[in-house]
Amino acid sequence: MAEIPTTEIDNLYDRLNREAEGGGYHLNPDVEFTKGLVRGLLTNEGRYGYWACPCRRASGVKAEDLDIICPCDYRDPDLNEFGACYCALYVVDEIKQGKRAAQPVPERRPPKEERDKIKRQALAETAARLSKPVWRCRVCGYLCARDNPPEICPICKAHQDRFEKFM
Repeated sequence: MAEIPTTEIDNLYDRLNREAEGGGYHLNPDVEFTKGLVRGLLTNEGRYGYWACPCRRASGVKAEDLDIICPCDYRDPDLNEFGACYCALYVVDEIKQGKRAAQPVPERRPPKEERDKIKRQALAETAARLSKPVWRCRVCGYLCARDNPPEICPICKAHQDRFEKFM
């Protein structure tokens, strides 16, 4: 695989930083470390066509990896509980300001069989009760009841494939 140009890493780092700060999030203040993660996102984009988390093993099947496309489904729970996401790309303000150190974050992604079972149960429990399906943005949690998910999430700008049937 070809080396990723520094300018491409810098440009994506700047974009992610702007988007994070604009959305109330913060990138890890260790710029060298963070740019290493950005390099991993770009590497995975080249491999798979999407930004699979650079700290997790992607399957290469986008539908199976939707929960670990950055920003992953586990970012907010990890930030709330540990102050950083699993790969430490995103951190809380205290860590950004240097008032506290990032700590290890345990993997909360369940095995594939368990993820599939959870989805099937949730859909089965609620599908019969609604006249329209409810779609949930896996990135920010936005919910909408309509026949199909929006092309772009109005809150976080995630693409349609980041939505899942919620109910």
